[in-house]
Amino acid sequence: MLRLLCAAALVSGSLAVAQDKPREPPKKPPRIAISDPKELKDDKDFAVQGEYVGEGPDKTKWGAHVIARGEGKFEVKWYHGGLPGAGWDGKKPEVLTGERKDDKVMLSMTKDGKSNEVGVIENGKLMLAIVAEMKKVERKSPTLGLKPPDGAAVLFAGEGDEKNWENGKLASLSDGKFLAASNPRSKSAFQSFTAHIEFRLPWMPNSTGQGRGNSGVYVQDRYELQVLDSFGLSGENNECGGFYTLSKPKVNMCLPPMTWQTYDIEFTAAEFTGGKKAKNAKCVVKHNGVLIQDFEFTKHTPGGKFQGEVADPGAVFFQDHGDPVVYRNVWVAEKK
Repeated sequence: MLRLLCAAALVSGSLAVAQDKPREPPKKPPRIAISDPKELKDDKDFAVQGEYVGEGPDKTKWGAHVIARGEGKFEVKWYHGGLPGAGWDGKKPEVLTGERKDDKVMLSMTKDGKSNEVGVIENGKLMLAIVAEMKKVERKSPTLGLKPPDGAAVLFAGEGDEKNWENGKLASLSDGKFLAASNPRSKSAFQSFTAHIEFRLPWMPNSTGQGRGNSGVYVQDRYELQVLDSFGLSGENNECGGFYTLSKPKVNMCLPPMTWQTYDIEFTAAEFTGGKKAKNAKCVVKHNGVLIQDFEFTKHTPGGKFQGEVADPGAVFFQDHGDPVVYRNVWVAEKK
């Protein structure tokens, strides 16, 4: 009996030690940062993520963003009227979750603390109980490949143009050679101008927030127009299309990662008299052909060369945050 009591005490003590031992936090998934399309041809999650459109039985139009959250998990935002910039009524979207099961992604909605399956994504189609069928689409900016006007400064059109930049470096990928987001700063500086910039965000499904496809286009090296994989997010001033810390986009027009996107910029430089600012700088931006900014600056944003607003012209600068963002077809037409 004494031996049994001692054994019980030992077991009890070991259980107490085990219970007191702090639990290890769950391991973070490995960072994935892919910018080369050929590396994604067999990625099942990449094949599912993206934009979907369809109609309900009453011909009501719907749009959906399927956002990869890593390791077979997805967030789905479901828009009434169509996709952002293409019919969405601007009301808060419904949010679903998705999880891969073999070659299907099962969709669930949580209500009153209970999770219920409401649909499936399979073979490029998203099917919900309320919507007959939504098909995956690949939208393209209407200004992709826009040619520069006569007299424009062509900053990057292909290999060799990295010489137009301080710290200009090429990213050699299976589909071409592009300007890497390596903190390149144009050797030319500009006052008021029209600019066209094309960029592609990498596939980073295990990353979130500012750690997912982060770069930035600095207008006149003073004002940061954020570049970020904010596909499916709400559209804030620190997300794609936002002037960092100052102005959020009118609509979040960020397309899925690994899609070429465009910024078309009309910039009017600030005016100075006697060393003092007399008129604010102004900037109109279209993201993938849709107006997202019509903004007047009262101050600069952090991170550029100029820590303040001055009369000097400024360069084009692409910020590096360690993510493999790439740029192409970059040109600036200065206004006289």
